[in-house]
Amino acid sequence: MIQIAGTTLDVYPLCLGGNVFGWSANESQSHAVLDAFDSLGGNFIDTADVYSEWVDGNKGGESETIIGNWMKSRGKRHQFVIATKVSQLSTRAGLRPENIIAACNDSLQRLQTDHIDLYYSHHDDQDVPIAETLGAYQTLIKEGKIRYIGASKYSAARLQEALDIAAKENLPKYICLQDQYNLVEKNPFESEQQAILKANAISALPFFGLARGFLTGKYRPGVTVESIRAAGVANYQNDKGYALIAELEKIAKVHNSSISAVALAWLRSNPQVSTPIASARTVEQLHEIMQVVELTSEEVAQLSAL
Repeated sequence: MIQIAGTTLDVYPLCLGGNVFGWSANESQSHAVLDAFDSLGGNFIDTADVYSEWVDGNKGGESETIIGNWMKSRGKRHQFVIATKVSQLSTRAGLRPENIIAACNDSLQRLQTDHIDLYYSHHDDQDVPIAETLGAYQTLIKEGKIRYIGASKYSAARLQEALDIAAKENLPKYICLQDQYNLVEKNPFESEQQAILKANAISALPFFGLARGFLTGKYRPGVTVESIRAAGVANYQNDKGYALIAELEKIAKVHNSSISAVALAWLRSNPQVSTPIASARTVEQLHEIMQVVELTSEEVAQLSAL
């Protein structure tokens, strides 16, 4: 277990992404993945109120509902660290205080719990003063409904502004940043965000750690992959991307691990990363991402160079 900087949250070194629950995985498939995650020692789950509103017939909140049903049926809530998010669901959009309060109550109901361990601003809302947003979180913390807050998809400048306002006005501060970061998408994390995180002693919990599945190694030259996420990896399917996969495979063989595990280990090697986020549609996929590999400095450098 590791402790997320600035918190008392002790978590497994992989956060299970709940974006596939209610999308590419139905409830029974999702529960099978959650059972396996629990049996392998996992305890940290990431979801959002908007998951998965984009699916025909869904209205949002499906992932939270599936997770809530699973925790209640297994009696597992006290063993898990649950993160969810507010601002992107069409019926609960933005970071106005009244919206945050209402969205949080909705999420608590769907998750069938009395508190959320880590509550994210899912997207920056520049139409609302930061102090008002943080004030709403302060109310929820005082009520015991949330424990910590995080920022998702904030620019470095806006994150620093939020941290400065929190310190100046004695409001809750964001304890982490969630944004895209992986071996094929290194910026804006390395170019902008990482320095801000280091200066403020907070950490990153990167999403798309496997680049929408490209870094699992299943995408190869001449291979057609049947996946609802396949279109999202088209830009990586080139000589540079395939060279990276080849290096990942070589290192994976040395460690007797999956390619996915090596890609996630590279993320963990960054001192500003606490726990990468990755999702699994099946138990087989889960086993691949749950392996925790320790890379040598030479292996990290080889991958970084590619």
